[in-house]
Amino acid sequence: MLNQTHGTIKVFAGNASKELALAICQRLDLELGKMEAGRFSDGEIAVNIKETVRGCDVFIVQSTNTPVNENLMELLVIIDALKRASAGRITAVIPYFGYARQDRKARARDPISAKLVADILQTAGANRVLTMDLHSSQLQGFFDIPVDNLRGMPVLARHFMKQGINDDNFIVVSPDVGSVARSRSMAAKFNAPLAIIDKRRPKANVMEVMNVIGDVKDKVCLMMDDMIDTAGTICQGAKALVDNGAKRVVACCSHAVLSGPAIERLQASPLDKIVVLDTIELPPEKRIDKIEIISVADLFAEAIERVYTDLPVSKLYE
Repeated sequence: MLNQTHGTIKVFAGNASKELALAICQRLDLELGKMEAGRFSDGEIAVNIKETVRGCDVFIVQSTNTPVNENLMELLVIIDALKRASAGRITAVIPYFGYARQDRKARARDPISAKLVADILQTAGANRVLTMDLHSSQLQGFFDIPVDNLRGMPVLARHFMKQGINDDNFIVVSPDVGSVARSRSMAAKFNAPLAIIDKRRPKANVMEVMNVIGDVKDKVCLMMDDMIDTAGTICQGAKALVDNGAKRVVACCSHAVLSGPAIERLQASPLDKIVVLDTIELPPEKRIDKIEIISVADLFAEAIERVYTDLPVSKLYE
């Protein structure tokens, strides 16, 4: 049971993350906060906080996945409602942070939407953000409030260790150059070699494999990325590995965005299994046999407890 020595703690859930919020509350031995987040007939978001939050340390669990703008706006309205109800401190727990990929100007006249979202969250009244595997960790610098960016890799690594996937023929594969640091950390956990897929992206959501750097012949390959969106990168990477003699290919990621043709591509791919974290709640039609879901409720529960009791969150990165 959580030792409530710092005043009252309350956890609320937006509509995008109710399952994860309930699991977090079970770990903390707390009741989920009573709140309704619905819609008026014209589509405007209506929020009703059904219990007092005055002076409380409040955590709102809400991923900003599809529908991104709906979920983001709902989070903002909930934060505003809590601020106006005199909550003591408001932490936005955003397991999947939408707009994180728009973190720089790739072309002339591009917006930096991730910075805009950071500004809006602070203006709404968030005092802290707790998230996982931002697309680029530098995004934390867009905020003028504390940001804790938890890592999903250790959760995935523990899962694969329990599965006994590691042997002399095991290799970790980075699906692109941008994921090398993340994949190298996973490889270090298993003392395994690292391979890299060299790819070219001629336009958005289109990927061409150019080369596989490393020996994957007769190897069990674990491909790791922060997210799987349209699944083009993972599926073409898996095909390239099989074409280069890989014995088996497994993929894992923190965020199962799975938009557009992702499910069809994964079904048709040579991937044996795709292990994902529950930062995004998958609807039934996306919970195919190839996909295995691992919960991050324990990690977020411990992070919330540490924030609430003013203990260092850095221990969770070790």
